[in-house]
Amino acid sequence: MSNDNEIVLDKEKEKHPKIKVERKEGEPTSAFKGAAWAALFVGVVAYLIGLYNAAMQLNEKGYYFAVLIFGLYSAVSLQKAVRDKDEGIPVTGIYYGISWFALIVSILLMAIGLYNAGSIVLSEKGFYGMAFVLSIFAAITVQKNIRDTNRARERD
Repeated sequence: MSNDNEIVLDKEKEKHPKIKVERKEGEPTSAFKGAAWAALFVGVVAYLIGLYNAAMQLNEKGYYFAVLIFGLYSAVSLQKAVRDKDEGIPVTGIYYGISWFALIVSILLMAIGLYNAGSIVLSEKGFYGMAFVLSIFAAITVQKNIRDTNRARERD
């Protein structure tokens, strides 16, 4: 009787196969990758929508846009330099130092710009600051996920 039950259960499994994607060792989960991309998208789009709707002069909007792009690039560059150094991949001291310097400068430019922006109310300043930080963190995470995924797939 128990043999008949096993056959019935096996037939049920065949009717409803679960699609399971094999994840390589060291590869981030799809959920984590999706969350990182979603955070990057939400942070950048919210920041840009805020800039578009802001009652600022075009040169001010350009400043905040440039700071965002500079911050994203410097964060990814620093993440790569730190990771390379940790993995024993040669990184020149000047590149490593410039990467740190660029990220710090981008954060300072954002902070100084928001502190001195008289035309922006405090709640908007907080919005821009949080969207900026979210975008930078998400860019670092997306870069890490891409690198981890590529490395995991290269092992096979």
